[in-house]
Amino acid sequence: MRLRLKADGRIVELRDGQEFPVQPTAHAAPGETSSLAVRDLRRRACLTQMEFAAKLGVPVETIRNWEQGKRAPRGPARALLAVIAHAPETVFQALAKA
Repeated sequence: MRLRLKADGRIVELRDGQEFPVQPTAHAAPGETSSLAVRDLRRRACLTQMEFAAKLGVPVETIRNWEQGKRAPRGPARALLAVIAHAPETVFQALAKA
């Protein structure tokens, strides 16, 4: 089996010159933020997707993609979401001053 890591973080299997997505396992990687977790964070903050995107400084399409599972937050975005999970008001206040 030949596997390839794509730039967007997906893993695909190469067979007969074609790429086939590898289904993720039932266990999320440690620290991975799922689409449900992003939606839950936003809803706990009582924000719409547009409001949440504005507070984070990202396009609303990014929030939609995270919540729909099309993309997963990576790097700094994943770290920021982890901090928001623990202290949302503090993060939003700090981001508003930036």
